[in-house]
Amino acid sequence: MQSNKRRLIVLLLSLSLALLILAGCSTGGGAPKDAAVEIKIGVVATLSGGGADYGVSIKQGLETAQDKINAAGGINGRKISLIIEDSHGDKDEAIKAVQKLINEDRVLAIIGPTNSGEMFAAGPVADKAGVVIMGTSNTAKGIGEIGPYVFRNSLPEDSVIPVTVRKAKEKLGFTRVALLYSANNDWAVSSAKTFEKALQEQGVAIVETQTFTDGDTNFQAQLTRVAAAKPEALAVSALYKESALLLIQARRQGLNLPVMGGNGFNDPELMRIAGEAAEGALVGSPWFAGKADPAVQAFVAEYQKRYNTAPNQFAAQAYDALGIMAEALKAEGAAGDRAKFRDALAAIKDYQGVTGKFSFDQNGNPLMDAMVLQVVNGAYREVK
Repeated sequence: MQSNKRRLIVLLLSLSLALLILAGCSTGGGAPKDAAVEIKIGVVATLSGGGADYGVSIKQGLETAQDKINAAGGINGRKISLIIEDSHGDKDEAIKAVQKLINEDRVLAIIGPTNSGEMFAAGPVADKAGVVIMGTSNTAKGIGEIGPYVFRNSLPEDSVIPVTVRKAKEKLGFTRVALLYSANNDWAVSSAKTFEKALQEQGVAIVETQTFTDGDTNFQAQLTRVAAAKPEALAVSALYKESALLLIQARRQGLNLPVMGGNGFNDPELMRIAGEAAEGALVGSPWFAGKADPAVQAFVAEYQKRYNTAPNQFAAQAYDALGIMAEALKAEGAAGDRAKFRDALAAIKDYQGVTGKFSFDQNGNPLMDAMVLQVVNGAYREVK
């Protein structure tokens, strides 16, 4: 009997030792050190529902970058594995997805969510857990300031819209503008406030302001009030679907005015839905698919080959986001420790991506330049 007890004790001690050894193979809240293990990066994107085209573009941009990085040997021989979750554009779903990726999948870091409102909800969850979360399409003010583990490589609207307004005014000479925006979308509200400030600084009067909500399809009442105010141009902050329908209805009501858009205009779906109604629309962006740069054209060609369409801004920013993370992963210990990865990411300077030269400021926000694009014959063209 004593012999059996001793054997049982030895067995239990052996099992405990084995578990301790396995536990010792990971640090930084579950990020594995084993060089044979893939580096897991979580992704939260709007892949269904309103605004799904943004999320699908982000997913495709990430997968294009993932294949390029892995084909080149990955990170010191370790491949990057993307674990993708659909948030459906919902804040609560984004929080659930982030929690799953952190606690169940034990990812090293997270890319996404798609919308700024989702990031304001889910970003604090990742930050509290000490897991890097990096937005590729969040443009509202205050994203990087959520916490030290929250980053983005998408230019905030307060860095883009002033450039759009200044160039648009120089080109078109307007002094009276009507502002229309989605009032239940955090990003659109932030964008509208930025438009207000930028227009004021350029000496342009806002003669009418009208709001609507995501999912609206009829803008006749708002446009009737806008027409009565006799503006010389329109400023619109909404997702591509609502923006496209608004443009169609504005043209039908005879409001054939110059239009400036926020980040929602940075998607070819705007032109596909609106058709000729989108002609002449202006939008600021760090991305231009027609840029005469070998890296840009190589990415455009690869993306076109894979998906039979040109990459939009959201695909390009996602592509660069994984490239930026891959660069940070090269730092000693960064691939196996969440805190070390965070510090390596924050230290990124002058990364040359397809959207331009990129660095982070002290709050994890991007430092890079924007250009202004105009829809001409159904395609974006740079405004010089």
